[in-house]
Amino acid sequence: MKFEPLSIPGVIRITPTVISDQRGLFMETWRVAQFAQAGIEARFVQENQSISRKATLRGLHYQIRQPQGKLVRVVVGEIFDVAVDVRRGSPTFGRWVASTLSADNRAMLWVPPGFAHGFLVLSETAEMIYKCTDYYAPEHERGIRWDDPDLAIDWPLADGAAPLLSPKDQLAKRYREAEVYE
Repeated sequence: MKFEPLSIPGVIRITPTVISDQRGLFMETWRVAQFAQAGIEARFVQENQSISRKATLRGLHYQIRQPQGKLVRVVVGEIFDVAVDVRRGSPTFGRWVASTLSADNRAMLWVPPGFAHGFLVLSETAEMIYKCTDYYAPEHERGIRWDDPDLAIDWPLADGAAPLLSPKDQLAKRYREAEVYE
């Protein structure tokens, strides 16, 4: 596997080694020792699957208590995946980083605890699977507006089109009003 640290320390793009022949392909997506060697010492307790249609934007989500590290991978389609540092004491507090993940490139993104996470579906549909280091706790879930001007995330929306949002994401707080990690 290839581990590529992105511009915010701790957020890592992972590209598995793919073995393919006339029968199909094989790849490892998780090996404790390799991930630990790359600085990802995660114990996963929950795995989720999400299927969304084109222009759906989910996020930016995080849990203020029971923060979740997430290992995100796409098995159908393509997404623009975003991590925002919401750790007040961090030198990269308020910065975001993104990576395009797809079934074709087979890349994964490690989003450590302390980051808000969101994604935009670029293909007709996208199906993603992500492992989490802590359980979902709705009472601790928080959200930040996808279009917050202080974050200025450069979402690749077609000709300024509005994304499809859940009612919860439509009501998310602005970044400067959001509860963050101390």
